[in-house]
Amino acid sequence: MNASHRPLMLAGFRTDSTFEDIPIINLADARHPDTEVRRALAVEIRNACINVGFFYVKNHGIPEETISSTVEAAKRFFALPSSTKMAMDIHKTPNFKGYTALLGENTNPENRGDLHEGFDIGWEEPAGSSRTDDGAMTGENVWPDGLPGFREAVLEYYHTAVRLGQSLFPLFALALDLPENFFDDKTTKPAAIMRLLYYPPQTGPVDDRVQGIGAHTDYECFTILWQQDDVKALQVLNANGKWVDAVPIPGTLVVNLGDQFARWTNDVFKSTVHRAINRSGVERYSIPLFFGTDYDVKLEALPSCVSDDYPAQYEVVTAGEYVKSRLEATYAHSNSEH
Repeated sequence: MNASHRPLMLAGFRTDSTFEDIPIINLADARHPDTEVRRALAVEIRNACINVGFFYVKNHGIPEETISSTVEAAKRFFALPSSTKMAMDIHKTPNFKGYTALLGENTNPENRGDLHEGFDIGWEEPAGSSRTDDGAMTGENVWPDGLPGFREAVLEYYHTAVRLGQSLFPLFALALDLPENFFDDKTTKPAAIMRLLYYPPQTGPVDDRVQGIGAHTDYECFTILWQQDDVKALQVLNANGKWVDAVPIPGTLVVNLGDQFARWTNDVFKSTVHRAINRSGVERYSIPLFFGTDYDVKLEALPSCVSDDYPAQYEVVTAGEYVKSRLEATYAHSNSEH
């Protein structure tokens, strides 16, 4: 694209080279009282969002104890008998909450299924109330019986990660040359879906059509991912078609952009294809939190991200409609078996 025809936000920021590394961004100044300090941090985020679509964050504010207790809770859950987990099968709910069995989803239609188990939750107050006004995604969480402390540990991590996500929106706004509070009225009911994921080791003959999770983009604005420190599995696809390892870095989380931001920014911010393949020989756990806008918000291209020569690339849909349509496609192959 000729630089003079680029949307305002893209001009001067997208590099011509493809990425080989994923940047590390320090969030220590995310709430600094000096606007210019926050703006400098936002420039780092803008460069990562335009050129890579992925970045690590350190000084993210989620205590190690909170992470550890949630990982232990996940291990206890996935160790339950299959019949107990299947009682919470995700296909039994209208809003995709609950348990996903091995090969129960297929993020890449060319594959035969994703080799992981999952447990999905959405917004729920610690006191136990869920929201009743989430449109297409309205519905309660499901929880296992007989696992004392499981719900409490998972919700503690969930709400801590949601607060981290809320602190990122002002930085994304600055990165888009918008007022810091631009997203405030669009994130009044955090549309955050969290997953506990268990990846068994892939051993024996390699079947390239069975992966931990197949190549895909995420559906929401951005994802906050905790991944196990000692197991390499996450890979990110660069513009040259090379898979770049997003190796675990102790003390960091991974943030990657999703389709809602790509649609909102008219592809100025990149929703980058990625996958996970666990050929480490050991079990792997991860915890992604997918943070979107309120489900009734329309995903309409921002004025600074369109021009006469670069019009809006996507039809306008609500965030809830988009997320639900993507989830329905992901689970379609296993839903036909129920």
